[in-house]
Amino acid sequence: MGLPRVFAPPRRGKNARNDTQKYIIQQLIRPTGLLDPQIEIRSTKNQIPHLIKQIKATVKSDARVLVTTLTKRLAEDLAEYLHDEGIKAQYLHSEIKTLERPEILKDLRLGKIDVLVGINLLREGLDLPEVGLVAILDADKEGFLRNQTTLIQTMGRASRHPQGRVIMYADKMTQSMRHAIDETDRRRKIQEKHNKEHGITPKPIKKPIRPSIVEVTKVKISPKTEREYLDEYLKELGFKMSLANRNLQFDEAMRLQDEMNKLKKVKK
Repeated sequence: MGLPRVFAPPRRGKNARNDTQKYIIQQLIRPTGLLDPQIEIRSTKNQIPHLIKQIKATVKSDARVLVTTLTKRLAEDLAEYLHDEGIKAQYLHSEIKTLERPEILKDLRLGKIDVLVGINLLREGLDLPEVGLVAILDADKEGFLRNQTTLIQTMGRASRHPQGRVIMYADKMTQSMRHAIDETDRRRKIQEKHNKEHGITPKPIKKPIRPSIVEVTKVKISPKTEREYLDEYLKELGFKMSLANRNLQFDEAMRLQDEMNKLKKVKK
């Protein structure tokens, strides 16, 4: 009997989930014991002064911050304003060149940047254990960037840090916000129960910071020496000679052997 097959539906979103609901297996428990972030809802009144205060407190604890906005212009303006306030901030959106994005993310992890401001930070494939705070501006503006699924995933960016937390700036509670908060709290309680039952203390993720593509391309590769090329060619001839002998092609094997002997004399 062959192995069971798993078929993934080509559709995405709610329809795909409805079609496969009874077959879904949830993977919620993290071996590291890390919890989903705690969530705070704040009014949009005086949100920027409050955000700056929270950023400075987070940076003081040696953690980084992600801030999500709804427009490119707001992302740029906010990053510039934070910079003027003495905060190392950088914006990230679709007009940033592809090769520059890994550089920006690496600088965030290294602490060269403390705050990253963006529109849809999900598509960057972010895995940043250093992020201790995710701030969501205009959280109550229903739409693709503020629907239930996107909010859950955005808040999850803070779940890789032991003290991860989320601040949602909003003046009303939308249905998407309520579902996202309830789901995040549900996951947190499941992990807390598991940690308590097994005596697990949440541990931070240790992820190496690899060189970016730009850095790799800057590395000069020293050319091979003549002797190194000769050694490689001798190995290739040796393989061909062995293959010729196995195929009973003795004349070819002798020819290759003679060529190898001549090259070995040159090598000396």
